Amino acid sequence: MQNGITRRTVVTTTAVIGAVAAVNSYVPGVASAAPSGEPQGEPKKRPTSANGWAIEKEVNHVSTVWTRPVAGTGLNVDIRIGDVEAILIHVVRRFHYEVEQIQRIDLAGWREIGGLRKDLPESNLASGTAVRIRPGASAKGGLFPAQELVLRDILADCGGLVRWGGDDSTVDESLFYIDAGPDDERVRKFADTLREWEVTPGAGAGVEVNVLSPSRRSRADRLARIQRSA
Repeated sequence: MQNGITRRTVVTTTAVIGAVAAVNSYVPGVASAAPSGEPQGEPKKRPTSANGWAIEKEVNHVSTVWTRPVAGTGLNVDIRIGDVEAILIHVVRRFHYEVEQIQRIDLAGWREIGGLRKDLPESNLASGTAVRIRPGASAKGGLFPAQELVLRDILADCGGLVRWGGDDSTVDESLFYIDAGPDDERVRKFADTLREWEVTPGAGAGVEVNVLSPSRRSRADRLARIQRSA
């Protein structure tokens, strides 16, 4: 024993230091500090489509986009599950029942962003927040006047939350997409309304409506003026 330190103390201290060093050597990031100036703990911002929803790289695997059935039509579509699914499938069903029956090859959902123009509304396909109905009929004038009348009623049903590519400056009459961001409470509220319609007799897609009634025409015309000028 010298200077009040026993041999046992020296041995114990050495063992502890050695154990700590060993642990540190196996724990990533413990032994070295991050370079100064780098932000810590900030999640990477995911790329978004034109309407602000996160783009998905794939379907049906680690994704918010899944292949979903369109009830009553025999069709399936790759769509963002949840509220977006409820809204866009409502549009597809009404189009199928009231405008023109959709064949399987005439309904398309999610697409990889690499095949889309990122600065245009078609990029919304990559986030699962858009569908194409009759992709080959994207040019202006693809619908008869009576068909467009019903289409305007469908859009009015959605209260401005769905936009038709036929009203865009770069016309794409096959495109229908969510025209609100992921934090817009109206999306959730309207999706809840649609889910309620589905269990209410006399409501929802498939129920006959008079699109020529003055109240419905007025509502549809008003929304058309707003969306055409946007």
